[in-house]
Amino acid sequence: MSEIDELRTTVAALAAKVHALEDQVEIMQLVAQYGPAVDSGSGEATAALWTDDGSFDAVPHLKMRGRDDIVGMVHGNGHQSLIHDGCGHVLTVPHIVVDGDRATGRSYALNIRWDAGADRFWVARVSANTWRWVRTPQGWRIAERINANLDGTAEHRTMLAPPANPLPPEEK
Repeated sequence: MSEIDELRTTVAALAAKVHALEDQVEIMQLVAQYGPAVDSGSGEATAALWTDDGSFDAVPHLKMRGRDDIVGMVHGNGHQSLIHDGCGHVLTVPHIVVDGDRATGRSYALNIRWDAGADRFWVARVSANTWRWVRTPQGWRIAERINANLDGTAEHRTMLAPPANPLPPEEK
């Protein structure tokens, strides 16, 4: 192999790594936007993180389908009461596996609330999250998020288990 061919191979490999890192960072930024959007009461900004037909299964018995449902949750009395009393949705950095224009991941979410009477914050909920993201013409968006309380339920703990094949696609 000539020096030029080696250089081309090296540049192509670096370009592929940069593209993979860009995907990871964009997805992490997408997840990082959720807490500030929902805690500021910005329903449209929160919903814009999802695809038009994306789904969000949150807290027991709340299944949202499409952006309108997500806007409705953010603007709804229950959520508005939380944020007016003092509440923060804190998401951890997700573990992300990108496969072309699709990605999956898992992370934690914490719901931290203000208790004015005790002059302190307290953790109201810790949940497991599984994610499906898709690349759209507007960038990466959430196709599905499942948020399940870590309440001792085996199924919810299983959501956090490493994937069956933890190797990136290029190493399979």
